[in-house]
Amino acid sequence: MTRVLITTDYLRPGDEVDEYLRAAGLETVYWPKTGRRDPEDLVARLAGIDAALVANEPLTAGVLARAPRLRVIVRTGVGYDSIDVEAAARRGISVSNLPGVNANAVAEYTMGLLLAGARRLVQSAAGVAAGGWPRAEGRELRGSTLGLIGYGASARAVVPLAHAFGMTVVCTSRLRGPGVRFVGLPELLSTSDYVSVHTALTDRTRGLLDAVAFKQMKPTALLINTARGAIVDEAALVAAVRGGEIAGAALDVVGEEPLPADSLLREAAGIVVYSHLAGQTAEARRAAGLRGAEELVAALEGRARHSVNGEG
Repeated sequence: MTRVLITTDYLRPGDEVDEYLRAAGLETVYWPKTGRRDPEDLVARLAGIDAALVANEPLTAGVLARAPRLRVIVRTGVGYDSIDVEAAARRGISVSNLPGVNANAVAEYTMGLLLAGARRLVQSAAGVAAGGWPRAEGRELRGSTLGLIGYGASARAVVPLAHAFGMTVVCTSRLRGPGVRFVGLPELLSTSDYVSVHTALTDRTRGLLDAVAFKQMKPTALLINTARGAIVDEAALVAAVRGGEIAGAALDVVGEEPLPADSLLREAAGIVVYSHLAGQTAEARRAAGLRGAEELVAALEGRARHSVNGEG
């Protein structure tokens, strides 16, 4: 029987995803995992596995080389930078993601981070919990400019929400869409009151927001990142916030998750780190689980719909 490893932590034996896969004649094996994944442990878990429905496991060339039965990998999300797709293709392994599956969740969460940052909600609540009664003034979103780095499904879903708050939206992208002015990155950084990251992590975008980028931003600007932590140079960000080059940052993603105890991000007032929750709504999880299961079955039958490496 074809065996499927499921690592996404919110999928469980007996749920509707499990029922769908079993009805397709597959045997499901569960290894819900959060935080760091040890490659050797992952290799052991992949022994005898034909397909995998995964979260952010480091499916490197070395790991894939030691999983001889593996034919299909489906990521229950959009980003797939933890998977060596070229190595998978060389081994005939189909790799799929689920584009747009959590776009609405990410867009709403982005607006939540904008509001929390503009009105200093986290700092206010922390001050009250510590026995104080902070009364620092906030800022209104209306009349401000939101710069979107990337114009994928989640960024596009942000646009009408930002317009509803009376914001002007600019974006750097070769794509085009209504209600958005497209500009170069330097202009976006220098004119935006809020800069929100929605691009994929690639060799081109790794460390994209570095010391040079922060010097181009307004001293009142707030950075929002719901994409991938490595797009932001964290040391440069801390220095920029401490030096008053930008006002602060709201980070849903960081370079190493969970955030290490000794991370520089913990030491900078004005930087708030969240626990990678942008896409984690009940609706988005259900959609990701079911669409992921459907894609996995389709890929096993040689008809993958969202292959990112041309296999299947």
